[in-house]
Amino acid sequence: MRLDKYVCKSTDLNKRDALACIRAGQISVNDVIITESATQVHENNLIELNGQRLITRPFRYIMLHKTAGTVCSNKDETYPSIFSGLDVQKAEELHIAGRLDADTTGLVLITDDGRWSYNLTHPNNACRKVYRVTLSRPLCTERAGIIKARFLQGILLQGETVPTLPADLTLITPTEVLLSITEGRFHQVKRMFSAVGNRVVGLHREQVGSIRLDIKKGQWRYLGANEIQLTHAHSDRWGTQAHQIRKI
Repeated sequence: MRLDKYVCKSTDLNKRDALACIRAGQISVNDVIITESATQVHENNLIELNGQRLITRPFRYIMLHKTAGTVCSNKDETYPSIFSGLDVQKAEELHIAGRLDADTTGLVLITDDGRWSYNLTHPNNACRKVYRVTLSRPLCTERAGIIKARFLQGILLQGETVPTLPADLTLITPTEVLLSITEGRFHQVKRMFSAVGNRVVGLHREQVGSIRLDIKKGQWRYLGANEIQLTHAHSDRWGTQAHQIRKI
């Protein structure tokens, strides 16, 4: 963690005031005065402000049920930010682990733990995301089987040179499917169905890793310790198998 971020997370100082303290030589790390705000520090380091040890506040992990017409941003844009309905202190310290488009609904995870969100979002960790997809054209069982095979094999999206990683398709109704992917490319789900001659008219994320959405639209809650640990600790088994399939 950057030193300036550590100071903000362990005091009531805003970023500007934290930078001023660091530049003034008021912060020491392991008994050494540090004046460079970008210095990387660890929570096990002895970090002091004018001789008083600083201890960071506990990390926060939040589940939010995103509604359509909102943006995954810390501030309002063309659409209102999902943070507008989040009643927490120091919301500016939070970030979104895996964004959704303005018209996409469902599970959004918010945290101030950078390592946790890295585990969720980095492609190498193959964290599975499950989407409920509504299609413009109905699928018969045979057609769904063909698309399922193509998605498992990986398809080349327009404008890209590397095929998608294996994805799993489950037919629910002729116009509704579940799609599990382990990547987060730009508009990936919509582009995948476009590549097989269909169009997404509704998109809803139900699950990320081991965390399932279980609250109503517009609501939010803190994650439980078990949810945090499971997602933090394991690289989703299905995602790991997907990478192995690609190598065969």
